[in-house]
Amino acid sequence: MTAAERMKAMRQRQRSRGLRDVRLSVPDARTALVRKRVAKQVAALDPVAEGDALAWIETVSEFDDDAPR
Repeated sequence: MTAAERMKAMRQRQRSRGLRDVRLSVPDARTALVRKRVAKQVAALDPVAEGDALAWIETVSEFDDDAPR
C-alpha cells in the first residue's frame, strides 16, 4: 500500500467517525519579521485594558478549586 493510499484510508476512517482534517497556516514565530511585528503589537497594548481583560478571564473561568480568587 502506498503512502497516498494509507492517507486516503486514514481519512476515510476518520470521516466514518465523524471527523475531518483541518489545515491551519500560522505565522512562523521563528522569523525576524514576525517577531518584530508581534513585538510592535505587544508594545501598543494598553496595560490597564489588558489587566481588566485578564481579571475578567479569571472571574469567568472554571477552576477545580473552589477557593476565592
